[in-house]
Amino acid sequence: MATQQRPFHLVVFGASGFTGQFVTEEVAREQVSPERNSYLPWAVAGRSREKLQRVLERAAMKLGRPTLSSEVGIIICDITNPASLDEMAKQATVVLSCVGPYRFYGEPVVKACVENGTSCIDICGEPQFLELMYWKYHEKAAEKGVYIIGSSGFDSIPADLGVIYTKNKMNGTLTAVESFLTIHSGPEGLCVHDGTWKSAVYGFGDQSSLKKLRNEANLKPVPIVGPKLKRRWPISYCRELNSYSIPFLGADVSVVKRTQRYLHENLEQSPVQYAAYITVGGITSVIKLMFAGLFFLFFVRFSIGRQLLIKFPWLFSFGYFSKQGPTQRQIDASSFTMTFFGQGYSQGFGTDKSKPNIRICTQVKGPEAGYVATPIAMVQAAMTLLNDASDLPKAGGVFTPAAAFSRTKLIDRLTQRGIEFSVISSSEI
Repeated sequence: MATQQRPFHLVVFGASGFTGQFVTEEVAREQVSPERNSYLPWAVAGRSREKLQRVLERAAMKLGRPTLSSEVGIIICDITNPASLDEMAKQATVVLSCVGPYRFYGEPVVKACVENGTSCIDICGEPQFLELMYWKYHEKAAEKGVYIIGSSGFDSIPADLGVIYTKNKMNGTLTAVESFLTIHSGPEGLCVHDGTWKSAVYGFGDQSSLKKLRNEANLKPVPIVGPKLKRRWPISYCRELNSYSIPFLGADVSVVKRTQRYLHENLEQSPVQYAAYITVGGITSVIKLMFAGLFFLFFVRFSIGRQLLIKFPWLFSFGYFSKQGPTQRQIDASSFTMTFFGQGYSQGFGTDKSKPNIRICTQVKGPEAGYVATPIAMVQAAMTLLNDASDLPKAGGVFTPAAAFSRTKLIDRLTQRGIEFSVISSSEI
């Protein structure tokens, strides 16, 4: 990608937000990575110079780099001022958009980037926003030759690239995958910043808009290869993982389905069916989650209920979400494992009438999901955009992570930084 005429290769927009500060630290690490063979000019952007300065000072202290503040540009811009966003976009090759909920704050950044020939990556887990950006900006982005890539954090790089990895490691045709996410915590338990909670509240409160958007799109169904993947019960037991599981309600299913559609329609690849679950441990956890889920689904239907959910995240999520977010000790003690169970057919085996004759199990493992793995995934996606241009889709556009990166070295980059992809087992039945 052309970087010569722009003063900054990367700009972190929303750097002083809760997640933005972790992304800022990750770019600072990348800047001095031993694998780097060239200088990485970058900047932070947001409304308040003082807050941005504080974030850089904190990163400098944490990383033991006292000169960091003087090495990083500062751009003052505001989501409510389109001219300031244009000015930011003109100075960047890639903007890392960290300002959510994206349904409220995401589009002005995408618009400024597309109009000013700048690529943009976000870490959105909101299907409505992601799908709407595709319909509104894909053609314009393609005309400009820029890449707008959503959901490039924990939602949904492990899931989306995990399916691609499983497909590439199978000696035959992969037809269906179920993924199971397990979050591991230390003695102080888990906690997530309430920004993620807000996105979920607004998303579930406005599901009718997503249905309407999909109805208007009127896409023809992607063909099903092999037997149709059966949905599990809302609470089911996974024997292989010795744990109960519930459907994963994040963006993963929406993102993976869009990737599979893209690969089928544009690269004539055989599409993979996909379902996502999260493990919840034993029966006590199941009961606790059922109550939390029923409360959530009841309150989210009403305006006053949504206000209460947003005002008291800690109360309604049984302590999982808070306005303060996790402590450093909670972050350091947490990790995730995503296990993929795939099935399909060996080469030369008919996929029309016979049962699948190959099973494969793969895993993606990594550090804490929200504030360690997400910044790593986002920054490595940006480095891939900068360095693997010849392996990206020929024209620009609005893409899911795996649609953009399936032919790049992103999986290798992630593995080098602690998000590891591996094959657990593969066998013919």
